[in-house]
Amino acid sequence: MAATQPTDLLVSKEDLRTRKFVPSPLDPEKLEPGQALLKVDKFALTANNVTYAVAGDSFSYWGFFPAPEGWGRVPVWGYAVVIASKHDAVKPGRRVYGYLPMSTHLLVEPDNVSKNSFTDISAHRREIHGGAYNNYQFVDADPVYSPEREDQIMLFRGLFITGFALDDFLAENSYWGAKDVVIISASSKTGYSLAQVMKQNKRDGVRVIGLTSKSNVGFVEGLGCYDDVVAYDDIATLQKGPAMIVDMAGNPKVQAALCHHYTDDLKYNCTVGGTHWEDLGDGFGAPGDLPGAKPEVFFAPGVIGKRIEEWGAAGFQARVNDAWTKFIEAAKDWVQILPGRGTEAVEKIYVDMLDGRIPPNRGPILSLWDD
Repeated sequence: MAATQPTDLLVSKEDLRTRKFVPSPLDPEKLEPGQALLKVDKFALTANNVTYAVAGDSFSYWGFFPAPEGWGRVPVWGYAVVIASKHDAVKPGRRVYGYLPMSTHLLVEPDNVSKNSFTDISAHRREIHGGAYNNYQFVDADPVYSPEREDQIMLFRGLFITGFALDDFLAENSYWGAKDVVIISASSKTGYSLAQVMKQNKRDGVRVIGLTSKSNVGFVEGLGCYDDVVAYDDIATLQKGPAMIVDMAGNPKVQAALCHHYTDDLKYNCTVGGTHWEDLGDGFGAPGDLPGAKPEVFFAPGVIGKRIEEWGAAGFQARVNDAWTKFIEAAKDWVQILPGRGTEAVEKIYVDMLDGRIPPNRGPILSLWDD
């Protein structure tokens, strides 16, 4: 079944498997001056979107796209088309890439409009330190856009920016003296985005180790961006010495095993995501009585905002674009597209993602429309 009118997919904040499609309150005929209406064309769904939902309240991810009390609209990265506008500089028909809800439409209030992009300053987004999350790129003026790479851009670009920011953050702090960077959930797109950027930047003297499930070891080794790949069951075989963790999974058992393995040699413990979302309990990280460095949550928009202030928006984007061009050339064949169109297909693949049934070499590209 396809959406035939403005529609939102809502998920319960208390149980991410509880979901429903509801008519959107948007009225395309009643835009206020300065507003524009986007029709969401298609979007990618990854384990990182599950992290957005898991951390929806604690990191304000639910705040980007308001929903009725107790419900949320899961943020995704994708493409949309301006179908109505009361902003002189944002014309109907222009296609944009950016942060979208799992919906058919998004109402925005563009500001800082340039030939390349605009920023959404809708009232509910002004209080969120959204950085790049509030920016929408016009594809006809995007220097890294190409039609044949649309699917890869949706799957990787938002997560790549997190990996880019992580690399910058870790290097700026000299890895807290660690010689090994252990990435938990190495098959995650954010995980191998970080590993690939570190490889590009030739972070001499630092080894990048990918931790993953036994079933994913072959896939992760085939990426070629990790110095070593180790299964979760083999943590005890890791070489001792100064190390740090970058945790994309949020699994307390894995955290505990690493903390006990490295003890005082664990110099920094960085929590990024929740791919193992059902193991998280009441929050990210490990219990406070474990040895080694305690988990500290990484919030990409804060780092991105800092660099934009220091480098300027154009300077930041130029650095990201340069790194992205190198990354996507390496990553272009890593993932096969898993298409899904219409509400039933989107709902099924969403549940499959929650339940871990989407293998790491498949990338869902979805749309609530069937045409």
